[in-house]
This record gives sequence, C-alpha cells and structure tokens, in this order.
Amino acid sequence: MKWRVEINGRLVEIDAAELDAARQVEPGVYSVLLHGASFEVRLIETPQGLRAEVGGRRFSVAVLNPRDGARNARTSIGAGLQNVSAPMPGKVIRVLVEAGDTVDTGQGLIVVEAMKMQNEMKATRPGRVIEVRASAGATVGAGDTLLVLE
Repeated sequence: MKWRVEINGRLVEIDAAELDAARQVEPGVYSVLLHGASFEVRLIETPQGLRAEVGGRRFSVAVLNPRDGARNARTSIGAGLQNVSAPMPGKVIRVLVEAGDTVDTGQGLIVVEAMKMQNEMKATRPGRVIEVRASAGATVGAGDTLLVLE
C-alpha cells in the first residue's frame, strides 16, 4: 500500500516499507532515518491543519487516505480508529489497559520486550480502547496490531 502525503502543496507517495525508517519516540515526535541521515520530526495539529517541524523548518502536511480513491480525501491525525502496532518482533510483557478504558495522550497502553529492551506503547491522542488483541506473554511480529483505539 502507498501513502499519499501532501507537503506544502506537493504530493509525495510513500511506500509502506519506507515507513520502517520512522519510529515514534514520544507522542507527536518521530525519529526518521533517510538516506543515512537522522531527522527529528514533530507533528502538530493546528486549526489550519497538520504541520511538521524538521530542523527548524515548518511544513504544512495533509495525509491522503490510502483507502479512499478520492484524490482530495484527507484524514486528520487522531481521526477515526487507530491501531497500535508492534514496532518490531517481541514478547508482550504487560497490557496496561482493557477494552472500554478511556486513555489520555501519552498514557501507557502496552509493554513489548524486543532485543532485551522493554518498549512501552503510548497513546498518541485521547480516546477509548475498543479492542485489545494481545495478552501478556504473547509473541508478536513487527506490525502486528496489539490494540485498537477510537
């Protein structure tokens, strides 16, 4: 699947495999490796839409919904259902929420151990837990959906 992102009015297609170069380090902040260089990208929701800040530069950003054939269909960060996925293969150590729980931005959701490090997946926005698909002790693969937020 290809994601279509509009950056300062210019359409860019990003292959899902290329998304492996981006890791969320905290809510709204991503570490991106691109052509051997590392970048910190901050995504900020503004009344005018989504804005990205990289190296002191600001860009207006719109993510085009890959499931919608309409050229101008846009999704907002935080709109609709959100799948929380395992960033790499590992083992679920703890599930910190249950279906029906209300969560706040930055709240811990689930802890996955990978490469002898424990990674706590956190909510990127306020919401409600719709479904928990992983349990403590379960082995998960990269990209597996661990839980779903509304």
